[in-house]
Amino acid sequence: MTYLGEDIPKLGFGFMRLPLVEAAGEKTIDIEQVKLMVDAFMAAGFTYFDTARGYHGGKSEAALREALVERYPRESFQVATKLPAWMAADAEEARSMFETSLAETGAGYFDFYLLHNLGETRSALFEDYGLWEFAREQKDAGLIRNLGFSFHDKADEFERVLDTHPEVDFVQLQINYADWESDSIESRKCYEIARAHGLPVVVMEPIKGGSLVKLPESVASILCEADPKASLASWALRFAASLSGIVTVLSGMSSLEQVQQNVGIMKDFAPLSEAEHAVVARARKALDGLPVIPCTDCRYCIKGCPEGVRIPVALASLNMLIAFNDEYRAQENYDWNATGGEASKCIECGACEEVCPQHIAIIDELKKAAAAFE
Repeated sequence: MTYLGEDIPKLGFGFMRLPLVEAAGEKTIDIEQVKLMVDAFMAAGFTYFDTARGYHGGKSEAALREALVERYPRESFQVATKLPAWMAADAEEARSMFETSLAETGAGYFDFYLLHNLGETRSALFEDYGLWEFAREQKDAGLIRNLGFSFHDKADEFERVLDTHPEVDFVQLQINYADWESDSIESRKCYEIARAHGLPVVVMEPIKGGSLVKLPESVASILCEADPKASLASWALRFAASLSGIVTVLSGMSSLEQVQQNVGIMKDFAPLSEAEHAVVARARKALDGLPVIPCTDCRYCIKGCPEGVRIPVALASLNMLIAFNDEYRAQENYDWNATGGEASKCIECGACEEVCPQHIAIIDELKKAAAAFE
């Protein structure tokens, strides 16, 4: 029995981290470079393109139109975009994003449409704004072919959303070998819930925003010794694509070189063997053994914080620096997820430290986060 997306090639092009160029004193998307990237991607037989209303300050969808939609027959590719309710001031503005996305992409319809970034307090907005019903109306009108949602939270909340909305056609989850057994991301648990509900999965962050190609030597050596010819990126992409029920594995590529490397890995993709899975498990264990801040994302600290500081986000961003020395990804994570609850808002009341099961010196760590990311 086939599943939705089974016939789609297992590498998708994420329009989240496009190359930039200086123009008129400011940085803008390098559309000519993006066209070359799209051409290389399509020439290799890959067809899935993922964007969102908020990517690149709202300019990603227009870049997709100019680099792809206006240059290739519509039936030769799939377009996915997303509605971020948490960016809207009210229900009217949230719903208007759909028409804006249609206009900006010029796609005519969306092969895959997602309610964007459910989880934590964000899930409620989609209910409050009536966006589930609105999206179903657009699907009934033929403007959405497949409806789903992307998710950044723990497995319990993921299952609650699916139980409430069993009508979804697919889900998009953060899956990579570093986060597979993570207490904060719970990749494996979320994936298994999706499959138990019979849902196909679009994978995001298979290379953890690029962090898995910036591994410390103690971890990278495990993979390199197992296969000196295989790139670090290949281990990450193949791990995600080896799972069953995958629609495609997204990569937020930012250069032609990255496109060429990734299509080279995935054009004749072979699932990881049992021996290769064992190598990845050793690499994961080595990563888990690094001296990172022992935050398990239990969020007890958030409940009593009078300033609403996003403490787990700050600690997770610091850990990206410790484990991967990945300044770009750490800053990106902080900018996306700490807005409104920045580390600098800490008033050093100590309420968080009193309830932390891991006895983390949270106040000191927040000072480090504020210095590093603000």
